[in-house]
Amino acid sequence: MRILGVDPGTIFTGYGIIDFDNNELQYVSAGVIKISVTKEMPPRLQTIYNDLDKLIKQFKPDEFALETAFYGKNVQSALKIGYARGVSMLVAIHNDLPIKEYSPREIKKSVVGNGASSKDQVQYMIKKLLAIRRTKIKFDESDALAVAVCHAFKMNSFSKKSKNWKEFIAENPDRVIV
Repeated sequence: MRILGVDPGTIFTGYGIIDFDNNELQYVSAGVIKISVTKEMPPRLQTIYNDLDKLIKQFKPDEFALETAFYGKNVQSALKIGYARGVSMLVAIHNDLPIKEYSPREIKKSVVGNGASSKDQVQYMIKKLLAIRRTKIKFDESDALAVAVCHAFKMNSFSKKSKNWKEFIAENPDRVIV
C-alpha cells in the first residue's frame, strides 16, 4: 500500500510518500510545497492543489492521510491551516483516494511513543524508521512522513483486532517488552 501523508500549511505544505507492505515501511519521496508569502490566499491554495495533484498522479498513492488543525493561541493561523487542509482533502477526493485524519498528538505518539514529543524527536525517529540517510530534512517533510507512518501503523492495527490481551500477545510476540 502506498500512502501520501500531508502536513498542510499556507506557506509550507509538507508531503511524504511511503510504501507499507508486509509490516515493512519504505521511504518513497518527501518534500515541501513552498508558497510565496506575497501571494494572496486563493493563488496559494491553487498552488497546494496543483502540486498535490501532480504528486498523486506521479506516485499513485492508495491512501491519503493528513494532520488535523492544531489550535494554539492564534485563531487566524488555525483558519489558514483549515484552508490548506480543505484544499488537500479536495484534491484527494478528486483523485478518489480514501482520506484519514490524525491529530498531532496521535501522530507523535504512534511514531515516537510520546504524544508530547518535539519535532526533533519525530524527525529522528522518521529517519530511523524509514532509513533516510539524508542529513538535511525539513520539519515539514518529516512531519508529513510521520503522518504517513502513523496511518500505516493505524491501518495495520485495525486490520488485526485481537479479542483480548492474551490473544494479542500470542499474535504479536515481537511487540511484547519484557
